[in-house]
Amino acid sequence: MDSQTKTENCLGWAATDPTGVLSPYKFSRRPVGSDDVSIKITHCGVCYADVIWSRNMFGDSIYPLVPGHEIAGIVKEVGSNVQRIKVGDPVGVGTYVNSCRNCEYCNDGVEVQCVKGPVLTFNHIDVDGTVTKGGYSSHIVVHERYCFKIPNDYPLASAAPLLCAGITVYTPMMRYNMNQPGKSLGVIGLGGLGHMAVKFGKAFGLSVTVLSTSTSKKEEALSLLGADNFVVTSDQEQMKGLSKSLDFIIDTASGDHPFDPYLSLLKSAGVYALVGFPSEIKFSPASLSPGMKTFAGSVTGGTKMIQEMIGFCAARKIYPQIEVIPIQYANEALERLVKKDVKYRFVIDIENTLK
Repeated sequence: MDSQTKTENCLGWAATDPTGVLSPYKFSRRPVGSDDVSIKITHCGVCYADVIWSRNMFGDSIYPLVPGHEIAGIVKEVGSNVQRIKVGDPVGVGTYVNSCRNCEYCNDGVEVQCVKGPVLTFNHIDVDGTVTKGGYSSHIVVHERYCFKIPNDYPLASAAPLLCAGITVYTPMMRYNMNQPGKSLGVIGLGGLGHMAVKFGKAFGLSVTVLSTSTSKKEEALSLLGADNFVVTSDQEQMKGLSKSLDFIIDTASGDHPFDPYLSLLKSAGVYALVGFPSEIKFSPASLSPGMKTFAGSVTGGTKMIQEMIGFCAARKIYPQIEVIPIQYANEALERLVKKDVKYRFVIDIENTLK
């Protein structure tokens, strides 16, 4: 890339108003700085965050808005100070592209908890005052710290969803020691995040139970994803039979749901990790305190954890279940995502369809 600052050097798809409808859009990426990496994007996963901010559901969207924070691609240029990454390397970029790099959390490689707040990959103000634009685009320029090396033999289409869906469940699983073979895990919600929790659980040697509101995903949960058990939560007998049997629960559901029935499934000292975003959390202290249970929230992970997770997935041959789509199908994909009509993650083929 040359030092084009005013010319439109990047092609993307953007929402221009709260309808969230995406259409082609040209804009400028910054020139490559001494610590930067320029990445030709080959694939970008489709996350519910793309729906939220494209449609201004939190009231803070800045248009034109280019979504996408599950980015995979090939390095095409590096800055003069960059040592860890070289031209031609396959890399990924996740949910944030900057942080203060000076606080206790950044120093520990947990930049997602940066005291000044991480700079999100799209719809955020970067340190230079520009608005970040995401992976529904031809290339991106990022400080090398926020780029993750992807092994050459790991498919880039599969790598993309790891950068949000994968790390969002991997982080609490590692933090709360959910990697102990022989222990039991319950997974609430079987979408992009939930199906990765099942895959990680099985890789860790856990007995995995999927907790679902309907039977429609039972066969795939058991045969395709390898879950050990499938419980329909509206069936009181099934729920009663599971009482005090789980060591851990990962809750990926963003729709409103009761918490007490799920907390009753935990053993004493069990851990319940919430990664979904329901509108409220409400449960009785009696569901938590007498059993010494832990209820925790979690988001994505720090750079150290993300790189570790990618290595783990490559070593154990863990791949998300994906549906690869052209960029021209992005609007339909977002609609299907709202309707939960995806198994289990859309991935946009940027390289071959963004023209």
